[in-house]
Amino acid sequence: MVGTVENLQAQFHQFRMSETSKELPSFLRKAEVSSWTYQEFLHELLTYEEKRREEKMIEKHLKWAKFPYEKHLDEFDLGEQPSLSTRQLKQLRELSWLDQAFNLIFLGPPGVGKTHLAIGLGLEAIQQGQRVVFISMGELVPLLKTEEYIRKAQLRLKRIRDADLVIIDDLMYMAMDQQEANLFFQLVNHLYERSSIILTSNKGPEEWGELMGDQGITTAILDRLLHRAEVIHLNGSSHRIKYRKSVFQSKSVQN
Repeated sequence: MVGTVENLQAQFHQFRMSETSKELPSFLRKAEVSSWTYQEFLHELLTYEEKRREEKMIEKHLKWAKFPYEKHLDEFDLGEQPSLSTRQLKQLRELSWLDQAFNLIFLGPPGVGKTHLAIGLGLEAIQQGQRVVFISMGELVPLLKTEEYIRKAQLRLKRIRDADLVIIDDLMYMAMDQQEANLFFQLVNHLYERSSIILTSNKGPEEWGELMGDQGITTAILDRLLHRAEVIHLNGSSHRIKYRKSVFQSKSVQN
């Protein structure tokens, strides 16, 4: 006995093909109108299911990443950043450094595109099926200090440790005490050669020791971060200041 469409949908759902289950009536109508062969029908169904699973996975990974905003690499203006060439950006975009668990360190003053570049590469990685987490140093330190007794901190840090790419924004924007520096070292040590890390900072590694207050921990952190890393210096003036908006720009001058 041939099953009804509803029964077939239930069977697809049972086999965890929920997207195909919802669209099955539509595919059956298309198959009848277009006179699809059995092979064509199966191909269309499975292609659709595969595409929707990829889209849902990307949606989930975007949610987990917690980007403060989405800035794609196509929006990055190389004309405003003379210290980065078209060739270098293309090489970064190919993500071969991610496959090799290399780190990227973007250094430069505020407003030159460090965070934009980091987020853009994170978005590219998600499109390639990678797990990405974005977090600022100001958020990270409290998480590390409260992990032992706050469930939310435990869940967030688990995603960070399981990620293929961890983006830490505004590294060393503020000083750390010895406990904080030690906790940060433990995280870096866990990620070492397991995941890639992108760091953005307006201070060079030679200044980090002063902000951590412990030269031994600083050396250990730098040893792991710089072992397999590309350090990229971004120069120029602040984009935010250059293209700032004013409440007066949209108003005509009246006498």
